[in-house]
Amino acid sequence: MIDMSLFEHAIFAAVIQLIIGLLTGNWWAGAALASTYFIGREVAQAEYRWIEHFGDGLRANMPWNAVFDRRVWQNSDQIADWLGPVITTVAIALIAGSVGSGPAVQEPVDGADDEIAPPGA
Repeated sequence: MIDMSLFEHAIFAAVIQLIIGLLTGNWWAGAALASTYFIGREVAQAEYRWIEHFGDGLRANMPWNAVFDRRVWQNSDQIADWLGPVITTVAIALIAGSVGSGPAVQEPVDGADDEIAPPGA
């Protein structure tokens, strides 16, 4: 059976990005906001798992790098819960950036490169 939370996280991230992107025109800001929310959420859960399993239930026993301990990232869902939103929002930002931007340098229109006469000439 497919875990729907994997899709839910990506959909919520896309909605957050859509709101930020439409309000500001900055799709990368929307991607950053949505992605960091889900990354932070999963990092906090990894810290709690480390404290529960290896820190005798005390946060004071947790070293600064406990979140990088592979033992607290044993389930693929835990990685997919942050990786899915990151991939989704980066893809949207790339697509929105390529669709919304025109050519970097516009070609001159015929006659547009001619000198402009000064006023009164």
